[in-house]
Amino acid sequence: MHAAVRNCTMTDWDDVRYFLAVARGGSVRAAAERLGVNHATVLRRIAQLEDRLGVQMFEKRPSGYRLTTAGEEILEFAGQMEASSHQLETRVFGRDQGVRGLLRVTLAPPLATHLLMPDFADFARLHPDIEMEILSSGELANLTNREADVAIRVVYDRKTLPLNLHGLKGPEVFGGVYISRDRLAASRAGGRDPVRWIVISRHGVPDWAGAGEVGVAGAPFRTTDAEAQFAAVRQGLGMTTLPCFLGDADPLLARVPGADLHLYGTLWILTQGETRKTKRVQLFTEFLSRRLAAHAPLLAGLSASRER
Repeated sequence: MHAAVRNCTMTDWDDVRYFLAVARGGSVRAAAERLGVNHATVLRRIAQLEDRLGVQMFEKRPSGYRLTTAGEEILEFAGQMEASSHQLETRVFGRDQGVRGLLRVTLAPPLATHLLMPDFADFARLHPDIEMEILSSGELANLTNREADVAIRVVYDRKTLPLNLHGLKGPEVFGGVYISRDRLAASRAGGRDPVRWIVISRHGVPDWAGAGEVGVAGAPFRTTDAEAQFAAVRQGLGMTTLPCFLGDADPLLARVPGADLHLYGTLWILTQGETRKTKRVQLFTEFLSRRLAAHAPLLAGLSASRER
């Protein structure tokens, strides 16, 4: 073990956070953005740690900051310090039984925007002293690192869930193939405009895309996110797969007759370690579990038939 590693203690943790951010981001700029500080602060904290340990931890290259041999050894130890710090935070947080404070919830944007926001609003009204932060993003927040307190995720295979997470199982989520009602009527009337398949990113057109009454023709129409995909099908550009809670609830859309529903996965409410023992997390997960149960018919595509 390098002497610098032996000299690094938990009292250095605040500076070590800056070291980890540069090591992981590969640049001072990336570290500054991640930590919410300016460029000069990162450089100063790195210099402080290097002076204290008596080693150079980075080599500055045109491509970014590269760890030295000493930096590589310190990186391993710094990761252990980070894990210990997070464990301490979660234990302290877990003993907090007040219904006041911050509650961070992470989930996919369509679930937040088109299904659960009224439920989040109801919970916020019931508990006005809880500061809610809804992290609606396609990226998965790390519960172990305290990036969020509760995660709501659609999981196809339960075995893929990390073993350190505690889960409350919710309803199954199904999807269907949807088209605008005007476009469906035009197709039935013999309209010649090709019905495009609307996809996200570089996904291809599935083999079963034309299995229903309406056939797919023409080049695919691609979007970068689910909101743009939803807007495109509402504009009559073609047809696409959508969660039933989204497609069935929109009066402008109809299911493509003859197209089957398909399972996306099961909704899980996930928490981690000591965090789940806090009063506000318990109140929220119990509340949300009841609300998800009430949404089960809509999530399964059973609330109403849109094939008309």
